[in-house]
Amino acid sequence: MATLKVGLVSPEREIWSGEAKMVVAQTIEGSLGILPGHAPVLGVLLDGSVVKIEPADGGEPVQAAVGSGFFSVAADEVSVLAEQAELGVEIDVQEARQALDEALGAESEDATPERRARARLRAAGIEA
Repeated sequence: MATLKVGLVSPEREIWSGEAKMVVAQTIEGSLGILPGHAPVLGVLLDGSVVKIEPADGGEPVQAAVGSGFFSVAADEVSVLAEQAELGVEIDVQEARQALDEALGAESEDATPERRARARLRAAGIEA
């Protein structure tokens, strides 16, 4: 069975790497679902979105909240290069809820903090 070689990295560390059946990422142009054999593509990640990875070994799906960055596919290799990234299993839900409350209470036209807080909650498996 064909698989994808996937790397999800941020400036701080490698978040996840391995073989996957599928990767879904949100770009500024829309959601991309990548399967083995996909045509080469380069996209800009939607700041405050979630990347989903289905591991090839049948393990639990991986979800990560990501900030701005890039997404590329070439020859069954997927690279997700995010300025900020956090695995859903590592997210402190109480802290993420507090960040969302603060973002909603702030009188700012910048929606980035709210989008990022909502993405963190979605990556942790909580609809926000």
